[in-house]
Amino acid sequence: MNTSDRSTSSAWHERAGKVVPGGVSSPVRAFRAVGGDPVYFTSGEGAWVTDVDGNRYVDLVGSWGPMILGHAHPTVTSAVTDVVRHSSSFGAPTAAETLLAEEILRRVPVAERVRFVSSGTEATMTAIRLARAATGRDLIVKFVGCYHGHSDALLVQAGSGVMTLGLPNSPGVTAGAAGDTITVPYGDRAAVEAVFEQYPDRIAAVFTEAAPANMGVVPPPEGFNVFLREITAKFGSLFVFDEVMTGFRVGPGGWWMRYESGPAPDLFAYGKVIGGGYPLAAVAGSAAVMDQLAPLGPVYQAGTLSGNPVAATAGLTTLQQLDDAAYAHIDATAAEVLRIASDALTAAGVPHSPQRAGSLVSIYFTENPVRNMADASAQDEAAFGRFFHGMLDRGVSLPPSAYEAWFVSTAHDDEALSAIAAAAPDAAREAAAD
Repeated sequence: MNTSDRSTSSAWHERAGKVVPGGVSSPVRAFRAVGGDPVYFTSGEGAWVTDVDGNRYVDLVGSWGPMILGHAHPTVTSAVTDVVRHSSSFGAPTAAETLLAEEILRRVPVAERVRFVSSGTEATMTAIRLARAATGRDLIVKFVGCYHGHSDALLVQAGSGVMTLGLPNSPGVTAGAAGDTITVPYGDRAAVEAVFEQYPDRIAAVFTEAAPANMGVVPPPEGFNVFLREITAKFGSLFVFDEVMTGFRVGPGGWWMRYESGPAPDLFAYGKVIGGGYPLAAVAGSAAVMDQLAPLGPVYQAGTLSGNPVAATAGLTTLQQLDDAAYAHIDATAAEVLRIASDALTAAGVPHSPQRAGSLVSIYFTENPVRNMADASAQDEAAFGRFFHGMLDRGVSLPPSAYEAWFVSTAHDDEALSAIAAAAPDAAREAAAD
């Protein structure tokens, strides 16, 4: 299929640029990293999305992760429609948020409490405040290339949209906020140990993505997450495990429950899947830490729309559809998508490194395996841009950045895989052309 005529999308983007900064509400959407104008979508069904020009695409963005069942899943749509009929928000407790919290804790029994917020940024921001209150310390340790939202303390040497725009440190983040955040290379045990030797009684928490997916997908080194759990416990710091991407996508209980073992992190951050495509995220963890949140404790956190019944119902209904068979399908589909793309690039002679962490996949345009942000930054971004547009023009929508994960859903079937397989060879040949 040919989907290269996107003139109506371009017209909408020109119009948006007059009233919205950059024409977008989140930077990566602007296509600055790949060139051209972004696509404006009007509808989605299963694995497919349709733009304002009537072009149809296989969707490998999935709203950046939440659409694990595909678009407009009939069961989720029915449940949400029923809730909206009564009201979209009360600013008061509802049964839906309690039911969702119970489902999360059933799947993650190492956690004991859940507090809902509206975004992953709010979840990690709350985790910082809890960690500092629980320990009486100020310093936060994070890894270069890991992204934990855009709160000031964590927007230091971040990945994803920050790297895409070439802004490793954002203007507007004060020296004080940045000064309380220590960044180390991802996967570097010696660097972590050195930081704790230098500040043995000042580190409130170590933050990490369960499997980094905001500098592209980087599987954690074997034993690295457990090492972080052990060293934080040794020095009395908290271990904050960011599963905004991986939570309930890579398995029934997320990354920690499927791939790790031993004492659990003190706090988890969740988002994406738990909202079923609606604005909802959460911080979860031990009762000892979580019960310091108001109204039980002195740590303040609030949100008008936090845990609203529409998002909570969408999230709960989504989780209820995700059984072992669903996860097996997602894993197999992700592996097949990665194989199709990699085989096409190999045939075209394009250096690349296909990488996978659970069902999160991405391809770096470099011949060497990528283990950290320095490796990721060495890739050929121009080649990725050519591959991206080659796929888009043939009806496959990839994330418009070389530093993002690709997402599949339970709705990606043989038809969707066939469309990807048909597009990949020509797109790969275009990537090979200088």
